[in-house]
Amino acid sequence: MKIDFVSDVSCPWCAIGLKSLETALERVGGEIQAELHFQPFELNPKMAPEGQDITEHLSQKYGISPAQIAQNREAIRARGAAVGFEFSMGGRSRIYNTFDAHRLLHWAEGEGSGKQAALKHALLSAYFTEDQNPSDHALLLSKVAQVGLDVERARAILASDEFTADVRQRQQFYLQQGINSVPAVIINDRHLISGGQPPEVFEQALRQIAAEG
Repeated sequence: MKIDFVSDVSCPWCAIGLKSLETALERVGGEIQAELHFQPFELNPKMAPEGQDITEHLSQKYGISPAQIAQNREAIRARGAAVGFEFSMGGRSRIYNTFDAHRLLHWAEGEGSGKQAALKHALLSAYFTEDQNPSDHALLLSKVAQVGLDVERARAILASDEFTADVRQRQQFYLQQGINSVPAVIINDRHLISGGQPPEVFEQALRQIAAEG
């Protein structure tokens, strides 16, 4: 079973959805073999390099008050805790451009089994648990080292425009398929599950799709 997980490293529901999906995959592990591929989606492709204050950004984007933002943040933190993902108590302070993170994730896909997933987890934790800047090259390289990828190769990628066209092409492909919010979980190029669903929803869908052959 092929699973494409379309997401951004600055999307809290993507962190929740990934943990839920992985829990579901563990539950069906003896019955269903799955390959998980991480595909790029930028929530804020025009975000400036210095980023933006998160409360200001969410207020402008969704028209919600600081009180509503705080309420939503607590709901997200609780949902994360339920599936084993830790959001920092203080919450994120800023939102950043994530394009370079996506370029490294694209590269990591071809660097051996599990490397892309390990980097994805490291980047989600860096942003949501540690409140780090995922556009900062030093931070990106530290996470590359953490998961055992080639730091000098990653440094060369960041210093160039390598994989830029590939990532743009993949993003455009999913936009053209009607994906405009994430996470979007696409199974066998045919079945779409949207949002940070509970593990039970993913498990039921996986079993049903497997049964259909």
